[in-house]
Amino acid sequence: MTQPIRWLQDEIADRMLQKLDIVKLDVKDILIVPDFAGKHLEMLAKRFPKARTFSITETGVSGFQMWRAKVMTNWRSLFACNTSPLASYASSGRFDIPDNSVDLVFSDLLLQDLVDPKHFLQECWRVLREGGLLTFSYLGPDTGKELRSLELTGLKQKNLLSPWDVHDMGDALLGERFSDPVMDMEYLTLDYEKSELLLADIDALKLMHSDPLAVPQMSVLPQKLTLEVVYGHAWALGKHLAKAKDNVVYIDPNQITRKTRSDSA
Repeated sequence: MTQPIRWLQDEIADRMLQKLDIVKLDVKDILIVPDFAGKHLEMLAKRFPKARTFSITETGVSGFQMWRAKVMTNWRSLFACNTSPLASYASSGRFDIPDNSVDLVFSDLLLQDLVDPKHFLQECWRVLREGGLLTFSYLGPDTGKELRSLELTGLKQKNLLSPWDVHDMGDALLGERFSDPVMDMEYLTLDYEKSELLLADIDALKLMHSDPLAVPQMSVLPQKLTLEVVYGHAWALGKHLAKAKDNVVYIDPNQITRKTRSDSA
C-alpha cells in the first residue's frame, strides 16, 4: 500500500471495526500493523479509550506523523504509544514487542504484500495474550482480474506475494493454533473515468510491473478494477497447551496437575 490508496485503507478499517461490533473484548493493549495516520485511529480510540497502542508503521509514515495523529485522536497517546517501522519487521521477522503483551492485533490490508503470511500469524500468536483477538483484512487472489488478459508493452501484471483465498487463510489459522476463526469475503468494484487514475491505483496496490510512459494503448485499459477483500478474525486460546506435531499432541508434564475434591477428607 502507498499513500494514493489511503481512502481504501480507511474504508476497509471502518468495515473491520463494524464486524467487531458483536465481539466483547477487554482491551488494554493494541498492536496496529500496519499503522498509518488514518481514520482507524479515531475509531479505535473511541472503542477502547484506555488502551495503549503499539504501532508498526507503514513505509513512508514518519514517527512524528504517527505521534501527531494519535495525539489529535486521543491525548492519552502522548503517554501510551510505542512505534517501530514496518521495515524493521520485514528485515527481522519479529514485532518489536514482548511475548503476551497485547489483547488485540489489528491488521488492515497487509497480508497480500507478505512473502510468508504464516510467519505473520506466528508472530501474532506470540504477542497476543491468552484470550486475545487477531483481526485482519487483505486482498484476495481475484483482485485485479480484469488486468490478466492485457498484453501491452510495459504493462505486466504482478502476482500478489501471498494469493491466499478464504479457505487457505482459515486452514492456516487453525494450523497456527488460533481458535474459532471467522472468515468473510466481498468484492468491491472501482469505476474509472480516466486511465491515468486506474494506473495510479494499480501502482499503489502493487498489482503491476508498469511504467506509465511505456504504455501506448491507454484506450485498451479496462474502465473498472475488482478488489477481492478478505476479512477474518480468530482467538488466541490455550496458549499454555503444547502444539500438535504430525497429528500428535505432545504435552509437557508440567502442564499435568492433579485435581482434588474440595470436600475430600
